[in-house]
Amino acid sequence: MQVILEDIRNIIAQSRERVARSVNHERSVAYWQIGRRLVEDEQEGKERAVYGKKLVKDLSVHLQKEFGTGFSANNLWLMRQFYLSYPILHAVSGELTWTHYKILIRLDDPQKREFYIAESIKNAWSVRQLERQINSLLYDRLLLSQDKESVLAIARGEALPNKAQEIIKDPTILEFLGLKPQAAYYESDLEQAIITHLQEFLLELGNGFSFVARQKRIILGGDEFKIDLVFYNRLLQCFVLFDIKIDKITHQDLGQLQMYVNYYDREVKAEFENPTIGVLLCADKNDVVVRYSLPENNGQIFASKYQLHLPTESQLKAEVRKELDKFSGED
Repeated sequence: MQVILEDIRNIIAQSRERVARSVNHERSVAYWQIGRRLVEDEQEGKERAVYGKKLVKDLSVHLQKEFGTGFSANNLWLMRQFYLSYPILHAVSGELTWTHYKILIRLDDPQKREFYIAESIKNAWSVRQLERQINSLLYDRLLLSQDKESVLAIARGEALPNKAQEIIKDPTILEFLGLKPQAAYYESDLEQAIITHLQEFLLELGNGFSFVARQKRIILGGDEFKIDLVFYNRLLQCFVLFDIKIDKITHQDLGQLQMYVNYYDREVKAEFENPTIGVLLCADKNDVVVRYSLPENNGQIFASKYQLHLPTESQLKAEVRKELDKFSGED
């Protein structure tokens, strides 16, 4: 009885999901076609284009009476922009809803739109998750550590990340924790907030991460140490260790994290797994100190500043300039 009941439940749930996807896709296709019709009407001549605004306003009055508030003047303009952003109908995915597309068409850069579409489909992002990733400038932050083609290739599923730089973000955005930047809190408070908001933290970390342990206890020569957070990344096939510092990090902090990474490489990881990655999640850092504290060919230890608020474009540009200055000889 229980087995057949579960099977029938699954059949019904999958059917409803397919119906919902179909309805969402048909709605998006209809809105794309409306957008195309509006653009075609404008292209009939300059005189027609002049009356474009009045036409949309008049159309919305009639359509709202007949079909409801979804056909307001603002939404009709969005449908027009939808067509202009995706002039080929084949590019409109049935995996995304009209609400997803309303957010995506705000982006002027076609490659940026392509990235967020691919990631939304691959990770089944909700509308809220998509909006959060755009607001946290995910695409731009990834470009700090790799080139545009690599970012797009990984998003499309044409390539897999094969080095830590492709998955470790700097800065790491933790606005979802609800902690105030100026408030007094301990490292344990930040760690607890991350655990409480683990789903959001995994979203920020990106593809392939799974939680393993908190305050992982290890004994070295009779001395006890605890690693704040342990994750595993299935794409890179390696452990990723996080050490949390609410102050500016020192070379001693980097040395301690290196010790944790060495321990995992020698005592925990299997032969088929790749070298362990260590990330110092810190409130502040001196990039020059970090660089000289680590080997020149370092590919395992990283320092990532965390932010308790969403970044602005000017903040991100400042981060880009810092990255460029690292190798300019000006430090």
